[in-house]
Amino acid sequence: MNNTVIAVDKSGSYRVYLTLGTELASEAAMIHGCSHTAAAALGRTLMATGLMGLMLKGERDRLTVQIKGDGPAREILVCANSAGDVKGYISEPSVELPLKSNGKLDVGGLVGKGTLTVIKDLGLREPYVGRIDLVSGEIAEDFTQYFMTSEQQPSSVALGVRMEEGAVASAAGMIIQVLPGADDEALSALEDRLFFMDSLSLLAKDAMEPGPELPVRKLLRLIFSGMPEQYMPEALEERELRWHCDCSRERMERALISIGKKDLSEIAEDGHAELTCHFCRSSYDFDREELERLLREAK
Repeated sequence: MNNTVIAVDKSGSYRVYLTLGTELASEAAMIHGCSHTAAAALGRTLMATGLMGLMLKGERDRLTVQIKGDGPAREILVCANSAGDVKGYISEPSVELPLKSNGKLDVGGLVGKGTLTVIKDLGLREPYVGRIDLVSGEIAEDFTQYFMTSEQQPSSVALGVRMEEGAVASAAGMIIQVLPGADDEALSALEDRLFFMDSLSLLAKDAMEPGPELPVRKLLRLIFSGMPEQYMPEALEERELRWHCDCSRERMERALISIGKKDLSEIAEDGHAELTCHFCRSSYDFDREELERLLREAK
């Protein structure tokens, strides 16, 4: 089911990338056995990176986002492509922190101070690399700063993951980008609406209630319900963000070969190797016969 829309307001002043990412965040949290706070941190990063992936133009274009901080989470790494495939992991998924004084999850405390790095592989000789210092570690503010600093693109990023009874109850992510020649009145109305907007994850929960309307379109309507009619966004395209890990036995074989003949020879002597994918936690076992075959292929 399509869970993402790309919309432009009627005056052509801003573009909206919006995803209802409950299933995406939930699947990632279950795969990695995330605590509440880790699930929120990973879910937010998955949605933001996935939406950035949809901005890519080429079929083979892909990007990687790394958030590295001095907090107990250590690192969050997420990969996405232009087709809507997203995968990721958090280094310490089981770490939990007390709620903040306002009752919200302390994602900023989990991440800490550090950097956000975006690597775009656009099929050129060298990938594009953009890096900023984290603003807060709360993820959304950091992506907003990245767009402004590294891409000179005025943007607003909102990300929300709501946890209930040990699981992801709702999640949504939104990136709003100002378009060239934007109407000042449209931007003023947009700023006022976003300032008074309810929690994105709560609106996502409302959007998931049964009804005839596509949930993500309903979410778009709920978010911008207070906007003047002439500045309301209209959905132009429906897309899907989905969890997809492209690991395989063949990839793991190439990884073993790449370590070199000397190290691979030592592993072959043990007669067994087990490799686990960081992203989906799938394990691949190699026996002595397979390792010896790979050793013959290694340089």
